[in-house]
Amino acid sequence: MLDPAIELGTSTPKADPSGDYAFALFGKAEAVKTGAKATLEAKALTLSGGPASVSPPTGRNLYAWVMETGKADIFLTYCTNALLAKADVPSLSIVAIPKPLNVAADYGLVIMNGAPKAAHDLAAFIRSETGRAALIKYGFSEGD
Repeated sequence: MLDPAIELGTSTPKADPSGDYAFALFGKAEAVKTGAKATLEAKALTLSGGPASVSPPTGRNLYAWVMETGKADIFLTYCTNALLAKADVPSLSIVAIPKPLNVAADYGLVIMNGAPKAAHDLAAFIRSETGRAALIKYGFSEGD
């Protein structure tokens, strides 16, 4: 990502959480190589999630379209976005972020008192083997 010849796409920080995660990764890169954070922040092309972001043609996956049209050489995004982009453009490659740079998020699930049965059914599905398998398929993990 530090190579000046590589165009690095991200989402827009403060407008899209994916951009916030990308820029947090840049902060972690500073611990690996001095100056990395400033270099990555300066070269990041904020191509999604913001008011000036590009829009793909109708029916196209944003990340697949951005990559296919050469707006970036690599795009730092969620696993779910990467999987959907690869489904749209199978020639794309997904590269896992090394652990020292990975920015993880812990998610919780709560149900409001008095929530309808459908909310309880959804929570039960998410906690089921089938629900967990679906989340894993789209890039979520059950933690370390």
